[in-house]
Amino acid sequence: MAKITGKTETIENIESPSFDPSKAAEQIRTVADQNVEQSMEVFSKVSSDVDTAQKALDSTLEIAKTTSNEVSLETIAALRANAEAGFTHLEALVAAKSPSEFFELQTAFVREQIEKSAEQAKLMQALILRATEDMTKPIKDAFEKALKGRKAA
Repeated sequence: MAKITGKTETIENIESPSFDPSKAAEQIRTVADQNVEQSMEVFSKVSSDVDTAQKALDSTLEIAKTTSNEVSLETIAALRANAEAGFTHLEALVAAKSPSEFFELQTAFVREQIEKSAEQAKLMQALILRATEDMTKPIKDAFEKALKGRKAA
């Protein structure tokens, strides 16, 4: 029988739960294994997402390179066509026999160049719009795939 000073009650035969170190170590090992397994799953998902993002970026850069070449070639073609039209027009102006013929040629050339410039601008706009859509598609697809993966989880 044990007596606690300052108290009026007596405590008899107190049983404390027994501590088994082997069971504690086993529980800690189980928790650690679960944490390692969860960490591996998270790492696998992150690694997969990084691979997907890298592939999307590589694809985007390749499309940007190709598109840049297309835009450059179209620009050069437009400049060449405009230069040839300018030289042809200059030859026609030099061959003009009267001031009225000169002004008629000039007016027709300016009207023709305005129409041609509008066509070239529409072509370039369509090319750049398509290029923008093509370049953003891989990243957009990767983002949508990642969102679907997160919603499913």
